[in-house]
Amino acid sequence: MSYHYEPSPFMLPTSHYDKAKADRAVTFINNLSHTKGKWAGKRFDLLPWQEQIVRDLFGIVKEDGNRQFLTAYIEIPKKNGKSELAAAIALYLLYADNEASAEVYGAACDRNQASIVFDVAKQMVQMSRPLEKRSKIMGATKRIVNYSNAGFYQVLSAETGTKHGLNVSGLVFDEIHAQPNRHLYDVLTKGSGDAREQPLFFIITTAGTDRNSICYELHTKALDILNGRKKDTSFYPVVYGLSDEDDWNDEANWRRANPSLGHTIGIDRVREAYQQALDNPAEENVFKQLRLNMWTSSSVAWIPEHVYAKGNDPIQYDSLKGRSCYAGLDLSSTSDITAFVLVFPPSFEEENYIVLPFFWLPEDTLELRCRRDHVLYDVWERQGYIKTTEGNVVHYGFIEKFIEDLSEIYHIKEIAYDRWNATQMVQNLEGMGLTMVPFGQGYKDMSPPSKELYKLMMEGKIQHGGHPVLKWMGQNVVMRQDPAGNIKPDKEKSVEKIDGIVALIMGLDRCIRHQGESGSVYDERGILSF
Repeated sequence: MSYHYEPSPFMLPTSHYDKAKADRAVTFINNLSHTKGKWAGKRFDLLPWQEQIVRDLFGIVKEDGNRQFLTAYIEIPKKNGKSELAAAIALYLLYADNEASAEVYGAACDRNQASIVFDVAKQMVQMSRPLEKRSKIMGATKRIVNYSNAGFYQVLSAETGTKHGLNVSGLVFDEIHAQPNRHLYDVLTKGSGDAREQPLFFIITTAGTDRNSICYELHTKALDILNGRKKDTSFYPVVYGLSDEDDWNDEANWRRANPSLGHTIGIDRVREAYQQALDNPAEENVFKQLRLNMWTSSSVAWIPEHVYAKGNDPIQYDSLKGRSCYAGLDLSSTSDITAFVLVFPPSFEEENYIVLPFFWLPEDTLELRCRRDHVLYDVWERQGYIKTTEGNVVHYGFIEKFIEDLSEIYHIKEIAYDRWNATQMVQNLEGMGLTMVPFGQGYKDMSPPSKELYKLMMEGKIQHGGHPVLKWMGQNVVMRQDPAGNIKPDKEKSVEKIDGIVALIMGLDRCIRHQGESGSVYDERGILSF
Protein backbone atom coordinates (compact mmCIF):
# COMPACT_ATOMS: atom_id res chain seq x y z
CA MET A 1 0.00 0.00 0.00
CA SER A 2 1.88 3.04 -1.22
CA TYR A 3 1.27 6.50 0.12
CA HIS A 4 2.89 9.91 0.07
CA TYR A 5 5.47 10.17 2.86
CA GLU A 6 6.10 13.44 4.68
CA PRO A 7 8.92 13.44 7.26
CA SER A 8 8.00 13.87 10.93
CA PRO A 9 7.46 17.50 12.06
CA PHE A 10 9.94 16.67 14.85
CA MET A 11 12.82 16.31 12.36
CA LEU A 12 15.53 18.79 13.33
CA PRO A 13 16.64 21.48 10.84
CA THR A 14 20.11 19.93 11.07
CA SER A 15 18.81 16.41 10.31
CA HIS A 16 17.79 15.10 6.87
CA TYR A 17 15.71 12.31 5.39
CA ASP A 18 17.86 9.55 3.91
CA LYS A 19 15.50 7.82 1.50
CA ALA A 20 17.88 4.91 0.83
CA LYS A 21 18.01 4.01 4.54
CA ALA A 22 14.25 4.29 4.87
CA ASP A 23 13.67 2.20 1.74
CA ARG A 24 16.06 -0.45 3.07
CA ALA A 25 14.00 -0.83 6.28
CA VAL A 26 10.66 -0.79 4.43
CA THR A 27 11.88 -3.33 1.85
CA PHE A 28 13.22 -5.65 4.58
CA ILE A 29 9.86 -5.60 6.43
CA ASN A 30 7.87 -5.98 3.17
CA ASN A 31 9.78 -9.20 2.50
CA LEU A 32 8.64 -10.70 5.79
CA SER A 33 5.32 -12.55 6.04
CA HIS A 34 2.28 -11.99 8.21
CA THR A 35 1.75 -14.75 10.76
CA LYS A 36 -1.86 -14.37 11.91
CA GLY A 37 -5.45 -14.63 10.72
CA LYS A 38 -6.49 -14.08 7.13
CA TRP A 39 -3.17 -12.37 6.38
CA ALA A 40 -1.05 -15.36 7.45
CA GLY A 41 1.64 -16.24 4.88
CA LYS A 42 1.04 -13.05 2.89
CA ARG A 43 3.73 -10.43 2.35
CA PHE A 44 3.99 -7.82 5.11
CA ASP A 45 2.83 -4.71 3.25
CA LEU A 46 3.09 -1.90 5.76
CA LEU A 47 -0.07 0.13 6.37
CA PRO A 48 0.36 3.93 6.00
CA TRP A 49 0.65 4.57 9.74
CA GLN A 50 3.24 1.75 10.06
CA GLU A 51 5.28 2.94 7.08
CA GLN A 52 5.31 6.47 8.49
CA ILE A 53 6.87 5.17 11.72
CA VAL A 54 9.44 2.98 9.92
CA ARG A 55 10.53 5.76 7.53
CA ASP A 56 10.73 8.33 10.33
CA LEU A 57 12.75 6.08 12.62
CA PHE A 58 15.20 4.65 10.11
CA GLY A 59 15.26 7.41 7.47
CA ILE A 60 15.65 10.59 9.54
CA VAL A 61 19.34 10.92 10.35
CA LYS A 62 21.62 13.54 11.88
CA GLU A 63 24.61 15.12 10.17
CA ASP A 64 26.81 12.19 11.21
CA GLY A 65 24.42 9.72 9.53
CA ASN A 66 23.13 8.21 12.77
CA ARG A 67 19.42 8.06 13.65
CA GLN A 68 17.89 11.18 15.21
CA PHE A 69 15.20 9.25 17.08
CA LEU A 70 16.51 6.81 19.67
CA THR A 71 13.30 6.23 21.68
CA ALA A 72 9.97 5.60 19.96
CA TYR A 73 6.80 5.55 22.08
CA ILE A 74 3.86 4.07 20.17
CA GLU A 75 0.51 3.89 21.98
CA ILE A 76 -2.27 2.25 20.02
CA PRO A 77 -5.39 0.10 20.66
CA LYS A 78 -5.22 -3.68 20.35
CA LYS A 79 -5.71 -5.56 17.07
CA ASN A 80 -4.02 -2.85 14.98
CA GLY A 81 -1.03 -5.01 14.06
CA LYS A 82 1.09 -3.88 17.01
CA SER A 83 2.86 -7.20 17.70
CA GLU A 84 3.66 -7.76 14.01
CA LEU A 85 5.22 -4.31 13.63
CA ALA A 86 7.24 -4.76 16.84
CA ALA A 87 8.50 -8.19 15.70
CA ALA A 88 9.44 -6.84 12.24
CA ILE A 89 11.42 -3.97 13.78
CA ALA A 90 13.19 -6.36 16.19
CA LEU A 91 14.25 -8.50 13.22
CA TYR A 92 15.42 -5.49 11.20
CA LEU A 93 17.59 -4.41 14.16
CA LEU A 94 19.00 -7.93 14.38
CA TYR A 95 19.66 -8.67 10.70
CA ALA A 96 19.83 -5.49 8.67
CA ASP A 97 20.84 -2.55 10.85
CA ASN A 98 24.56 -2.93 10.09
CA GLU A 99 25.25 -3.34 13.80
CA ALA A 100 28.13 -5.68 14.71
CA SER A 101 27.18 -8.18 17.44
CA ALA A 102 23.69 -6.75 17.65
CA GLU A 103 21.97 -7.25 21.01
CA VAL A 104 18.23 -6.89 20.58
CA TYR A 105 15.99 -7.46 23.58
CA GLY A 106 12.27 -8.07 23.78
CA ALA A 107 10.86 -6.96 27.12
CA ALA A 108 7.51 -7.18 28.87
CA CYS A 109 5.98 -7.56 32.33
CA ASP A 110 6.16 -11.34 32.33
CA ARG A 111 7.51 -14.16 30.21
CA ASN A 112 4.15 -14.91 28.56
CA GLN A 113 3.65 -11.32 27.43
CA ALA A 114 7.27 -11.03 26.25
CA SER A 115 6.81 -14.25 24.29
CA ILE A 116 3.98 -12.82 22.16
CA VAL A 117 6.26 -10.62 20.03
CA PHE A 118 9.03 -13.24 20.12
CA ASP A 119 6.71 -15.95 18.78
CA VAL A 120 5.65 -13.68 15.91
CA ALA A 121 9.33 -12.91 15.14
CA LYS A 122 10.20 -16.63 15.31
CA GLN A 123 7.45 -17.46 12.79
CA MET A 124 8.60 -14.64 10.52
CA VAL A 125 12.13 -16.07 10.50
CA GLN A 126 10.83 -19.60 9.84
CA MET A 127 8.75 -18.31 6.92
CA SER A 128 11.73 -16.50 5.36
CA ARG A 129 14.23 -18.86 3.74
CA PRO A 130 17.13 -16.30 3.64
CA LEU A 131 16.73 -15.49 7.34
CA GLU A 132 16.22 -19.06 8.45
CA LYS A 133 19.47 -20.15 6.74
CA ARG A 134 21.58 -17.85 8.89
CA SER A 135 19.71 -18.21 12.17
CA LYS A 136 19.38 -20.49 15.11
CA ILE A 137 16.11 -20.36 17.07
CA MET A 138 16.17 -21.47 20.70
CA GLY A 139 12.55 -21.82 21.70
CA ALA A 140 13.15 -22.80 25.33
CA THR A 141 15.32 -19.78 26.16
CA LYS A 142 13.42 -17.44 23.77
CA ARG A 143 16.48 -16.49 21.75
CA ILE A 144 17.16 -16.03 18.02
CA VAL A 145 20.84 -16.01 17.01
CA ASN A 146 21.99 -14.35 13.77
CA TYR A 147 25.20 -16.13 12.71
CA SER A 148 26.18 -13.53 10.11
CA ASN A 149 26.77 -10.69 12.64
CA ALA A 150 27.09 -12.73 15.86
CA GLY A 151 24.02 -10.94 17.12
CA PHE A 152 20.93 -12.19 18.95
CA TYR A 153 17.37 -11.32 19.91
CA GLN A 154 16.60 -12.29 23.50
CA VAL A 155 13.38 -12.13 25.53
CA LEU A 156 13.55 -10.60 29.00
CA SER A 157 10.85 -9.98 31.54
CA ALA A 158 10.43 -8.22 34.86
CA GLU A 159 10.70 -11.69 36.45
CA THR A 160 14.21 -12.33 35.13
CA GLY A 161 17.06 -11.65 37.55
CA THR A 162 19.66 -8.94 37.00
CA LYS A 163 19.89 -7.27 33.62
CA HIS A 164 22.85 -5.03 34.30
CA GLY A 165 25.83 -5.28 31.98
CA LEU A 166 23.74 -5.52 28.80
CA ASN A 167 25.00 -3.77 25.67
CA VAL A 168 21.65 -2.98 24.06
CA SER A 169 21.56 -2.11 20.35
CA GLY A 170 17.78 -2.51 20.07
CA LEU A 171 14.92 -2.92 22.49
CA VAL A 172 11.31 -3.79 21.76
CA PHE A 173 9.25 -3.12 24.88
CA ASP A 174 5.75 -4.57 24.62
CA GLU A 175 2.76 -3.48 26.79
CA ILE A 176 4.80 -1.32 29.13
CA HIS A 177 1.54 -0.27 30.83
CA ALA A 178 1.55 -3.68 32.60
CA GLN A 179 4.98 -3.16 34.21
CA PRO A 180 4.78 -3.48 37.99
CA ASN A 181 7.44 -0.75 38.39
CA ARG A 182 9.98 1.18 36.33
CA HIS A 183 13.00 -0.99 37.23
CA LEU A 184 13.16 -3.02 34.00
CA TYR A 185 12.69 0.09 31.82
CA ASP A 186 15.45 1.99 33.63
CA VAL A 187 17.93 -0.90 33.48
CA LEU A 188 17.38 -1.41 29.74
CA THR A 189 17.37 2.24 28.65
CA LYS A 190 19.69 4.09 31.04
CA GLY A 191 23.30 3.50 30.20
CA SER A 192 22.85 0.05 28.68
CA GLY A 193 23.20 1.30 25.10
CA ASP A 194 26.06 3.76 25.73
CA ALA A 195 28.55 1.69 23.76
CA ARG A 196 26.27 1.87 20.69
CA GLU A 197 26.12 4.86 18.40
CA GLN A 198 22.40 4.65 17.68
CA PRO A 199 20.54 2.22 19.95
CA LEU A 200 16.79 2.14 19.26
CA PHE A 201 14.30 1.73 22.11
CA PHE A 202 10.97 0.83 20.53
CA ILE A 203 8.12 0.94 23.08
CA ILE A 204 4.68 -0.15 21.93
CA THR A 205 1.66 -0.45 24.21
CA THR A 206 -2.06 0.02 24.73
CA ALA A 207 -3.27 2.48 27.37
CA GLY A 208 -3.27 1.43 31.01
CA THR A 209 -5.09 2.25 34.24
CA ASP A 210 -2.23 3.16 36.61
CA ARG A 211 -1.45 6.86 36.44
CA ASN A 212 1.56 6.47 38.71
CA SER A 213 3.38 4.14 36.30
CA ILE A 214 6.34 4.48 33.94
CA CYS A 215 3.88 4.05 31.06
CA TYR A 216 1.77 7.05 32.11
CA GLU A 217 4.96 9.07 32.51
CA LEU A 218 5.93 8.24 28.90
CA HIS A 219 2.33 8.81 27.74
CA THR A 220 2.35 12.28 29.31
CA LYS A 221 5.75 13.05 27.80
CA ALA A 222 4.53 11.95 24.33
CA LEU A 223 1.45 14.20 24.58
CA ASP A 224 3.55 17.12 25.84
CA ILE A 225 5.87 16.78 22.83
CA LEU A 226 2.95 16.36 20.40
CA ASN A 227 1.28 19.49 21.80
CA GLY A 228 4.48 21.55 21.81
CA ARG A 229 4.75 21.77 25.61
CA LYS A 230 8.05 19.85 25.75
CA LYS A 231 11.00 19.22 23.49
CA ASP A 232 13.11 16.07 23.25
CA THR A 233 14.71 15.70 19.83
CA SER A 234 15.56 12.01 20.29
CA PHE A 235 12.04 10.99 21.43
CA TYR A 236 9.50 9.94 18.78
CA PRO A 237 5.88 10.12 20.00
CA VAL A 238 2.88 8.40 18.38
CA VAL A 239 -0.43 8.24 20.29
CA TYR A 240 -3.56 6.84 18.65
CA GLY A 241 -6.49 7.06 21.01
CA LEU A 242 -9.15 9.23 22.58
CA SER A 243 -8.89 11.63 25.47
CA ASP A 244 -11.42 11.86 28.32
CA GLU A 245 -13.11 14.77 26.52
CA ASP A 246 -13.75 12.81 23.29
CA ASP A 247 -17.10 11.11 22.74
CA TRP A 248 -16.39 7.38 22.96
CA ASN A 249 -19.83 6.56 21.50
CA ASP A 250 -18.99 8.22 18.15
CA GLU A 251 -17.86 5.81 15.40
CA ALA A 252 -15.84 8.56 13.71
CA ASN A 253 -13.68 8.64 16.86
CA TRP A 254 -13.22 4.87 16.70
CA ARG A 255 -11.71 5.28 13.24
CA ARG A 256 -9.41 8.03 14.49
CA ALA A 257 -8.18 5.79 17.31
CA ASN A 258 -7.74 2.65 15.15
CA PRO A 259 -5.58 3.40 12.08
CA SER A 260 -5.78 -0.26 10.94
CA LEU A 261 -9.60 -0.34 10.98
CA GLY A 262 -10.80 -2.12 7.86
CA HIS A 263 -7.47 -4.00 7.51
CA THR A 264 -6.36 -5.92 10.60
CA ILE A 265 -9.60 -5.20 12.45
CA GLY A 266 -13.18 -5.10 11.17
CA ILE A 267 -15.66 -2.40 12.21
CA ASP A 268 -18.20 -5.15 13.05
CA ARG A 269 -15.92 -6.50 15.78
CA VAL A 270 -15.59 -3.05 17.32
CA ARG A 271 -19.38 -2.56 17.16
CA GLU A 272 -19.87 -5.91 18.93
CA ALA A 273 -17.44 -4.91 21.67
CA TYR A 274 -19.20 -1.54 21.98
CA GLN A 275 -22.59 -3.22 22.42
CA GLN A 276 -21.14 -5.42 25.15
CA ALA A 277 -19.77 -2.32 26.85
CA LEU A 278 -23.24 -0.75 26.86
CA ASP A 279 -24.88 -3.92 28.19
CA ASN A 280 -22.32 -4.75 30.86
CA PRO A 281 -20.59 -2.12 32.99
CA ALA A 282 -17.60 -4.37 33.51
CA GLU A 283 -16.92 -4.20 29.77
CA GLU A 284 -17.02 -0.42 29.38
CA ASN A 285 -13.55 0.27 30.71
CA VAL A 286 -12.18 -2.73 28.82
CA PHE A 287 -13.64 -1.31 25.58
CA LYS A 288 -12.31 2.18 26.27
CA GLN A 289 -8.85 0.95 27.21
CA LEU A 290 -8.26 -1.76 24.61
CA ARG A 291 -10.35 -0.56 21.67
CA LEU A 292 -10.03 3.21 22.00
CA ASN A 293 -6.77 3.45 23.91
CA MET A 294 -8.23 5.58 26.69
CA TRP A 295 -6.63 5.76 30.12
CA THR A 296 -9.38 4.58 32.46
CA SER A 297 -9.56 5.24 36.16
CA SER A 298 -10.17 1.73 37.48
CA SER A 299 -10.29 -1.80 36.25
CA VAL A 300 -14.10 -2.05 36.31
CA ALA A 301 -16.22 1.08 36.30
CA TRP A 302 -19.32 -0.35 37.84
CA ILE A 303 -21.65 2.52 37.08
CA PRO A 304 -20.76 3.94 33.66
CA GLU A 305 -21.50 7.54 32.85
CA HIS A 306 -24.40 6.80 30.45
CA VAL A 307 -26.12 4.65 33.10
CA TYR A 308 -25.75 7.29 35.81
CA ALA A 309 -27.05 9.96 33.43
CA LYS A 310 -30.46 8.21 33.25
CA GLY A 311 -31.26 9.62 36.70
CA ASN A 312 -30.33 13.25 35.97
CA ASP A 313 -33.89 14.66 36.00
CA PRO A 314 -34.16 17.52 38.53
CA ILE A 315 -35.64 16.69 41.93
CA GLN A 316 -38.73 18.53 43.24
CA TYR A 317 -37.55 19.00 46.83
CA ASP A 318 -40.78 20.57 48.10
CA SER A 319 -42.79 17.49 47.17
CA LEU A 320 -40.56 15.32 49.41
CA LYS A 321 -41.29 17.19 52.67
CA GLY A 322 -42.92 14.94 55.24
CA ARG A 323 -42.44 11.80 53.09
CA SER A 324 -41.08 8.54 54.47
CA CYS A 325 -37.54 7.58 53.49
CA TYR A 326 -34.64 5.37 54.50
CA ALA A 327 -30.99 6.29 54.88
CA GLY A 328 -27.50 4.85 54.62
CA LEU A 329 -24.65 6.29 56.70
CA ASP A 330 -21.01 5.61 55.83
CA LEU A 331 -18.79 7.17 58.49
CA SER A 332 -15.28 7.95 57.47
CA SER A 333 -12.19 8.08 59.49
CA THR A 334 -12.25 11.55 60.99
CA SER A 335 -10.08 13.04 58.22
CA ASP A 336 -12.05 11.62 55.32
CA ILE A 337 -15.42 11.95 53.55
CA THR A 338 -18.55 11.05 55.50
CA ALA A 339 -21.62 10.17 53.41
CA PHE A 340 -25.31 10.18 54.33
CA VAL A 341 -27.84 9.23 51.65
CA LEU A 342 -31.65 9.40 51.85
CA VAL A 343 -33.66 7.05 49.62
CA PHE A 344 -37.37 7.77 49.03
CA PRO A 345 -39.46 4.83 47.80
CA PRO A 346 -41.83 5.47 44.86
CA SER A 347 -45.23 6.67 46.10
CA PHE A 348 -46.90 5.45 42.89
CA GLU A 349 -45.91 2.92 40.22
CA GLU A 350 -44.41 5.31 37.64
CA GLU A 351 -42.38 7.25 40.19
CA ASN A 352 -38.63 6.70 40.65
CA TYR A 353 -36.65 6.06 43.78
CA ILE A 354 -35.44 9.53 44.74
CA VAL A 355 -31.96 9.86 46.21
CA LEU A 356 -30.65 12.80 48.28
CA PRO A 357 -26.92 12.45 49.08
CA PHE A 358 -25.02 14.58 51.64
CA PHE A 359 -21.24 14.68 52.09
CA TRP A 360 -18.90 16.21 54.67
CA LEU A 361 -15.17 16.95 54.74
CA PRO A 362 -12.98 18.78 57.29
CA GLU A 363 -12.69 22.44 56.28
CA ASP A 364 -8.97 22.82 57.04
CA THR A 365 -7.86 19.92 54.84
CA LEU A 366 -10.01 20.82 51.80
CA GLU A 367 -7.34 22.73 49.88
CA LEU A 368 -4.66 20.10 50.59
CA ARG A 369 -6.95 17.29 49.40
CA CYS A 370 -7.74 19.15 46.15
CA ARG A 371 -4.02 19.46 45.40
CA ARG A 372 -3.17 15.91 46.49
CA ASP A 373 -6.08 14.01 44.94
CA HIS A 374 -6.69 16.30 41.91
CA VAL A 375 -10.40 16.18 42.74
CA LEU A 376 -12.78 19.18 42.55
CA TYR A 377 -13.71 19.19 46.27
CA ASP A 378 -13.43 23.00 46.48
CA VAL A 379 -15.70 23.55 43.46
CA TRP A 380 -18.26 21.08 44.83
CA GLU A 381 -18.13 22.81 48.20
CA ARG A 382 -18.84 26.22 46.60
CA GLN A 383 -21.70 24.65 44.63
CA GLY A 384 -23.17 23.18 47.84
CA TYR A 385 -22.63 19.50 46.94
CA ILE A 386 -20.15 18.98 49.79
CA LYS A 387 -20.40 20.48 53.27
CA THR A 388 -17.41 21.21 55.46
CA THR A 389 -17.10 20.98 59.23
CA GLU A 390 -14.75 23.24 61.19
CA GLY A 391 -11.20 22.08 61.93
CA ASN A 392 -8.98 19.39 60.40
CA VAL A 393 -11.19 16.39 61.33
CA VAL A 394 -14.86 15.69 60.57
CA HIS A 395 -16.98 17.06 63.38
CA TYR A 396 -19.46 14.26 64.14
CA GLY A 397 -21.57 16.52 66.39
CA PHE A 398 -22.21 18.80 63.40
CA ILE A 399 -23.36 15.85 61.28
CA GLU A 400 -25.62 14.53 64.07
CA LYS A 401 -27.31 17.94 64.33
CA PHE A 402 -27.69 18.05 60.53
CA ILE A 403 -29.32 14.59 60.46
CA GLU A 404 -31.64 15.63 63.33
CA ASP A 405 -32.70 18.71 61.31
CA LEU A 406 -33.30 16.51 58.24
CA SER A 407 -35.50 14.19 60.33
CA GLU A 408 -37.79 17.14 61.00
CA ILE A 409 -38.22 17.77 57.25
CA TYR A 410 -38.46 14.12 56.13
CA HIS A 411 -39.77 11.06 57.93
CA ILE A 412 -36.55 9.02 58.24
CA LYS A 413 -37.80 5.54 59.20
CA GLU A 414 -34.42 3.78 59.45
CA ILE A 415 -30.74 4.58 59.11
CA ALA A 416 -28.51 1.68 58.02
CA TYR A 417 -24.92 2.08 59.09
CA ASP A 418 -21.55 0.32 58.88
CA ARG A 419 -20.64 -0.75 62.42
CA TRP A 420 -17.03 0.36 61.99
CA ASN A 421 -16.24 3.43 64.05
CA ALA A 422 -19.90 4.29 64.58
CA THR A 423 -20.73 3.38 68.21
CA GLN A 424 -20.87 6.88 69.70
CA MET A 425 -22.76 8.49 66.84
CA VAL A 426 -25.26 5.62 66.76
CA GLN A 427 -26.00 6.14 70.47
CA ASN A 428 -26.40 9.89 69.92
CA LEU A 429 -28.75 9.45 66.94
CA GLU A 430 -30.79 6.82 68.81
CA GLY A 431 -31.03 9.32 71.66
CA MET A 432 -32.71 11.67 69.14
CA GLY A 433 -35.34 9.03 68.50
CA LEU A 434 -33.95 7.70 65.19
CA THR A 435 -33.98 3.97 64.37
CA MET A 436 -30.45 2.73 63.68
CA VAL A 437 -29.88 -0.60 61.85
CA PRO A 438 -26.37 -2.14 61.69
CA PHE A 439 -25.46 -3.25 58.17
CA GLY A 440 -22.83 -5.87 57.34
CA GLN A 441 -20.26 -5.06 54.64
CA GLY A 442 -19.82 -8.66 53.41
CA TYR A 443 -21.29 -10.34 50.32
CA LYS A 444 -24.38 -11.62 52.17
CA ASP A 445 -25.68 -8.14 52.99
CA MET A 446 -24.19 -6.07 50.17
CA SER A 447 -24.81 -8.25 47.11
CA PRO A 448 -28.64 -8.17 46.80
CA PRO A 449 -29.00 -4.35 47.07
CA SER A 450 -25.90 -3.77 44.87
CA LYS A 451 -27.44 -5.82 42.07
CA GLU A 452 -30.81 -4.19 42.63
CA LEU A 453 -29.22 -0.73 42.48
CA TYR A 454 -27.57 -1.46 39.15
CA LYS A 455 -30.79 -2.89 37.72
CA LEU A 456 -32.78 0.16 38.84
CA MET A 457 -30.14 2.52 37.45
CA MET A 458 -30.20 0.73 34.09
CA GLU A 459 -33.98 1.20 34.04
CA GLY A 460 -33.61 4.90 34.90
CA LYS A 461 -35.49 4.34 38.19
CA ILE A 462 -32.90 5.96 40.47
CA GLN A 463 -33.33 9.74 40.35
CA HIS A 464 -30.42 11.69 41.86
CA GLY A 465 -30.70 14.97 39.93
CA GLY A 466 -27.20 14.56 38.42
CA HIS A 467 -25.39 14.97 41.75
CA PRO A 468 -21.71 15.31 40.64
CA VAL A 469 -20.08 13.87 43.81
CA LEU A 470 -22.25 10.76 43.71
CA LYS A 471 -21.49 10.45 39.98
CA TRP A 472 -17.74 10.64 40.63
CA MET A 473 -18.02 8.00 43.35
CA GLY A 474 -20.13 5.78 41.08
CA GLN A 475 -17.33 5.84 38.48
CA ASN A 476 -14.77 4.97 41.16
CA VAL A 477 -16.53 1.82 42.34
CA VAL A 478 -14.80 -1.47 41.68
CA MET A 479 -16.88 -4.54 42.48
CA ARG A 480 -15.42 -7.67 44.00
CA GLN A 481 -17.13 -10.95 43.05
CA ASP A 482 -17.09 -14.27 44.89
CA PRO A 483 -17.27 -17.67 43.13
CA ALA A 484 -21.04 -17.79 43.69
CA GLY A 485 -21.53 -14.56 41.73
CA ASN A 486 -22.22 -12.34 44.75
CA ILE A 487 -20.81 -8.83 44.55
CA LYS A 488 -19.82 -6.06 46.91
CA PRO A 489 -18.02 -2.71 46.52
CA ASP A 490 -14.31 -3.09 47.11
CA LYS A 491 -12.95 -0.08 49.00
CA GLU A 492 -9.36 -1.30 48.67
CA LYS A 493 -9.43 -1.77 44.90
CA SER A 494 -11.48 1.35 44.21
CA VAL A 495 -8.90 3.98 43.41
CA GLU A 496 -10.90 6.87 44.83
CA LYS A 497 -13.74 7.43 47.29
CA ILE A 498 -16.93 5.38 47.02
CA ASP A 499 -18.58 6.19 50.40
CA GLY A 500 -21.69 7.73 48.81
CA ILE A 501 -22.41 4.59 46.76
CA VAL A 502 -21.94 2.35 49.83
CA ALA A 503 -24.37 4.56 51.79
CA LEU A 504 -26.83 4.48 48.85
CA ILE A 505 -26.69 0.66 48.68
CA MET A 506 -27.41 0.39 52.41
CA GLY A 507 -30.28 2.92 52.28
CA LEU A 508 -31.77 1.25 49.21
CA ASP A 509 -31.72 -2.13 50.95
CA ARG A 510 -33.77 -0.86 53.89
CA CYS A 511 -36.11 0.91 51.50
CA ILE A 512 -36.75 -2.22 49.41
CA ARG A 513 -37.21 -4.45 52.46
CA HIS A 514 -40.00 -2.25 53.79
CA GLN A 515 -41.65 -1.37 50.51
CA GLY A 516 -45.36 -1.95 50.89
CA GLU A 517 -44.45 -3.72 54.17
CA SER A 518 -46.00 -6.84 52.66
CA GLY A 519 -42.73 -8.50 51.82
CA SER A 520 -39.46 -7.65 50.16
CA VAL A 521 -38.83 -7.52 46.42
CA TYR A 522 -36.03 -10.01 47.13
CA ASP A 523 -38.60 -12.50 48.47
CA GLU A 524 -40.92 -12.02 45.53
CA ARG A 525 -38.52 -12.77 42.75
CA GLY A 526 -35.36 -13.95 44.40
CA ILE A 527 -31.95 -12.36 44.26
CA LEU A 528 -30.74 -11.26 40.85
CA SER A 529 -27.86 -13.30 39.53
CA PHE A 530 -25.41 -11.90 36.97
